[in-house]
Order: sequence, then structure tokens, then C-alpha cells
Amino acid sequence: MSTGNKGGGNKGGGGKKKEVKKETKLGMAFKKDDNFGEWYSEVVVNSEMIEYYDISGCYILRPWAMEIWELLKEFFDAEIKKLKLKPYYFPLFVTENVLQKEKDHIEGFAPEVAWVTKSGKSDLEAPIAIRPTSETVMYPYFSKWIRSHRDLPLRCNQWCNVVRWEFSNPTPFIRSREFLWQEGHTAFATKEEADEEVLQILELYRRIYEEFLAVPVSKGRKSEMEKFAGGLYTTSVEAFIPNTGRGIQGATSHCLGQNFAKMFDITFENDKGSRSMVWQNSWAYTTRSIGVMVMTHGDDKGLVLPPRVAPLQVIVIPVPYKDVDTTAIVNECKKTVETLEKAGIRADLDTRENYSPGWKYSHWEMKGVPLRIEIGPKDMANNQVRIVRRDDGVKADVPTTNLVEQVTVLLDGIQQNLFETAKQKRDACLKVVNTWDEFIAALNDKKLILAPWCDEEEVEKDVKSRTKGELGAAKTLCIPFEQPDLPEGTTCFASGKPAKKWSFWGRSY
Repeated sequence: MSTGNKGGGNKGGGGKKKEVKKETKLGMAFKKDDNFGEWYSEVVVNSEMIEYYDISGCYILRPWAMEIWELLKEFFDAEIKKLKLKPYYFPLFVTENVLQKEKDHIEGFAPEVAWVTKSGKSDLEAPIAIRPTSETVMYPYFSKWIRSHRDLPLRCNQWCNVVRWEFSNPTPFIRSREFLWQEGHTAFATKEEADEEVLQILELYRRIYEEFLAVPVSKGRKSEMEKFAGGLYTTSVEAFIPNTGRGIQGATSHCLGQNFAKMFDITFENDKGSRSMVWQNSWAYTTRSIGVMVMTHGDDKGLVLPPRVAPLQVIVIPVPYKDVDTTAIVNECKKTVETLEKAGIRADLDTRENYSPGWKYSHWEMKGVPLRIEIGPKDMANNQVRIVRRDDGVKADVPTTNLVEQVTVLLDGIQQNLFETAKQKRDACLKVVNTWDEFIAALNDKKLILAPWCDEEEVEKDVKSRTKGELGAAKTLCIPFEQPDLPEGTTCFASGKPAKKWSFWGRSY
């Protein structure tokens, strides 16, 4: 993928010959199948999504990443507003005594909490925590705002950043000390209402991954060991990265039950005049979703973006030959961009004269733009354009008369193809096991494991300790809602006790 000089030395409108850069090299030093970690770091930097920062685990999100986040936000925000969620913003800081009110909850987060201990050179009277999540920030005020059943449901959402400090192996988007997310927090009069919302939100998360990011996910419930600290139960959407053989939690929707209501005294007067505790939920998805998309679809040329989240769906590149007046070609390119934009397609034009068309092709492939349109003198003479797909490299000459229609069909096809391809790759990694030996063989073979389990916490702890090693221990990823048939007499793969359900197991991020 060196620049070459194809189409270089063009005359700009019959003017002075332009110098085309030959020395700039584009392309990837690492291959996805050979060195996944280095490949991933290279893709997120070279595609201009991320810039590394001078504090480990912190990253600059550049426009190419932020625009994807904004497209996801636009969809999700509109959907939760239909559910009558209201926007809030709560402070970043929380006092130590409030943070520690719910013991299980803070124990789950304790190692990750960052503390502010100084103001200038003076020590603060008491250290102040930076939110790792906002349950303890919000719920003292829920207690104040909720008095009667008429105040329910209370449904709030905030888009913000959170900080979780202590961890190993920081990875852009996937594990960072500060990240962006939305967090929804709701309170209801009944458990039935809370249960219903948990699943409504989980379905929105599935749609984000499958319909927008083209990443297949499994919906399920977390084990008691893996659930949200202090909550009643946790549901999640789980993705899987075939290259590394690791599961990755995509988003979580928790029913908190009445535990936090008890700790923070969130009660209401019911319609019979007596006081009851509320039922609460919290749910979130983060910028990690962008990293999962990169890992799933990226290839040895760089990023591959599903059209629904691509900041730019079509890049138009003029391809002039030597001694040809470029003005007419550039004008035709501009006209093409205008036509596409009027139809609601996100399109742009690359008219940089100091780069050859070949260099531009590589540049926009690196950034993952779904479609490239090339226009040269022959295309103009034939009233056509050449369209090249990013996902499979297929080229087609399309008449300008039905360009919008063809581009729309192609974008839909790319979206579908990326999802189907990712689903086939994930499904090829799925391994059903019934015994410990089969489990270990599948784990070492980087599989997504489905196994019958007795659903006991001690057994999961035992599996974790028995599989500890350089690659990390195995754990439950989720207990899928779609349960295969469990014949009577089936035993747990790990304990030999009667199996209660099928569970996904594997190593994870």
C-alpha cells in the first residue's frame, strides 16, 4: 500500500504541474491474524480515531470516533425519550461517606475509585471520590424527590464520563481509565415495572450492536458472581472476538431491587396510605462499543465501518490523467457529492492535490469509509462513476442517472454483509461441551463455550481458580435467555451435580 505515482503529476486546470508526494507510506505494519493486539492499536491510531495521551489508560477521542458515538447517541437518546426518560446531569464528585453507604456496591468498585486529596498545596479536610458510576451520587436526591406514588416512576439518564483507575492492560475504547457512557437510573412502584424496563433497555442495546455496529450479541443474565455489585440481577448483551477467543460485555441492564432504596431511604406513600420502598434499575453502555466494532470488522487495510455508523458513508475521489483539465472532473465530483447529500447520504470529496489517487484510496480504506466513488475522464464521457466497496473490494460502474438508488442499495448490502459475516465467524467459534476435558480443550482452542451448569457460585469460583494462567481465567459470560433443551439427568460439566441451565463460558476482556 505504498503511494505510488498513479495519476500523479496532474495539471490543475491547465495550470502548473502539481508535485505529488511519493514518499508517504500508508498501510499497516501488523496483520490481524498474526498480532491482534498490535494490529488493533495501529488501526485505532492510523484511522484517526484515537490519539495516545501522556497519562496511561487515557486517550484522546478524535472526530472520527466522536462522530460514531454521536450517531449511536442520536438513536439511543430518541428511543429512551419515547420511554419518558428525562435528561439530568449530576456532579462528578462524591463524598466518602455517601460512596460507602452500600457496602457490597463500594467493595465491587473500591480498587478503581480515584480520589481527590488536595486543593492546590493544601490537603482537603476529607478526600472526595470521582464517580466510577453514579448510584451513590444520585440516590440521596431520589430520596428527597420521591414522596408519593404520584412521583413515580422517576426515570433519569445522563451522558457523561466516569473514571475507574486501577487496572492492567489499558486498551483504547476497551479498557480505559476515563470513558464516556450514558447511565440510566429509574425508580418504580412495583417490581413488574422494573423487570419490564430492564428488558426494554436490553433490547435497545442489542439494536445498537446488531443493527448499527453490525456486531452479533447474545442476550442473557449474569451469574450471581458476575452481577452488578449491590444489585438484584444483571442482564447483558455479550459479544465475542474470534481472533482472541474472548467474550466481551457489550452493555448491561441491572435490576437493583430494593437494596439501594433501603440504604438511601427511597420510599413512597402508596395508594393505600402506607409507605413502600421503590424498585430500582440502572443501565449503561459505553464507548467500549466502538472498540468492539473495530475488533469485529477491521482487516489488514485498517478500519471497516458499518454504513449506519460511518461518519462518512461515501468518499468521492477525482481520478484525472496526465494533461487533462481537472476542473471539469472536480466539478463533476462536487455535483455527485451534492446529489448524495441531498438524498441524506453522508458524502465528501477529496480534492487534495498533493496526494495521488492511489494514496487517497489507501487513506480512506484505512479510515473504513464504506464506499469509494472514482470519477475520471472516461467515466464522465460514459455518464457513469466507478464504485468500490470497502467490505469486499467489489467494483462496479454505475450510471449517474440512478446513482442515489444504487448507492443506497450498496450501503444496505454492506451493513447486512458485515453483520452476516461477523455472525458466521462467531457461530463457527461456538462449542457445546458436556465434560471438564471438553471444556479445557475448547478453552485452549479459543472457543465460545456453551455448557450445562449447576448455577452454583462456588463452582464458578472453582472453575476460575482451575483455569488461571497467563491468558486469564475462564468465567461465565452470561446465561442466555434462549436456552437449548436440557435433557433430564444432564450433569454440570464442572461439578457433576445436576445441571440447572446452559451457560456461556470463556475468557473475557
